[in-house]
Amino acid sequence: MAGSVDEEALHQLYLWVDNIPLSRPKRNLSRDFSDGVLVAEVIKFYFPKMVEMHNYVPANSLQQKLSNWGHLNRKVLNKLSFSVPDDVMRKIAQCTPGVVELVLIPLRQCLEEQQRRRKQGTSSLQELAPQDGTDYTDVGLSQKARGEGAPDPQGGGQLKVGRLPVPWPLGYSQVLQGDRSFVLQIAEKEQELLALQETVQVLQMKVRRLEHLLQLKNVRIEDLSRRLQQAERKQR
Repeated sequence: MAGSVDEEALHQLYLWVDNIPLSRPKRNLSRDFSDGVLVAEVIKFYFPKMVEMHNYVPANSLQQKLSNWGHLNRKVLNKLSFSVPDDVMRKIAQCTPGVVELVLIPLRQCLEEQQRRRKQGTSSLQELAPQDGTDYTDVGLSQKARGEGAPDPQGGGQLKVGRLPVPWPLGYSQVLQGDRSFVLQIAEKEQELLALQETVQVLQMKVRRLEHLLQLKNVRIEDLSRRLQQAERKQR
């Protein structure tokens, strides 16, 4: 798995995701996909019978996110001859910027290849067909967007991302319009924020430790002062 993704590959990835109806508003790819639920929805969009969504619980806790990803790995991705390493799952669950893209890009290739193979082998178009078009309107896509962006059973099941309708609301691809370096800047700022948060936590621990030591010293000073006063009284 590559360690970085060029801007064009990111752009195509965002356009691809924008064409898939998801249950949540599309805001931040790293956070939106961190619990594995939307990944399950993406796979279900291609192969509805392969995924049972009740097995994937929307989560904020790291433990539940890893549980979702583990189940997805064992029960679904394994059937696609695809696997996400444990360390990568953890980074995704922790919303590490730029990691989930490294999974989604090859996953897209895998899904489209599996779709082509199944179509050629079984001709089960009903199994591979996209969900009802009304799901697209739920995320603000027009009839034209559905026609150009959805997987086409007659065209080999590939997503057409070459030409897109304008405007294109509520999509990850909007981030790349204009200055594409904005994405990299956001990722860098998020990394800086995480580093600063860790620094703050370390400093807070040091402050608490110093406060504790100060309390102990105050107790010791009071004890010595009391003994000194007692000794002075005895001398009198």
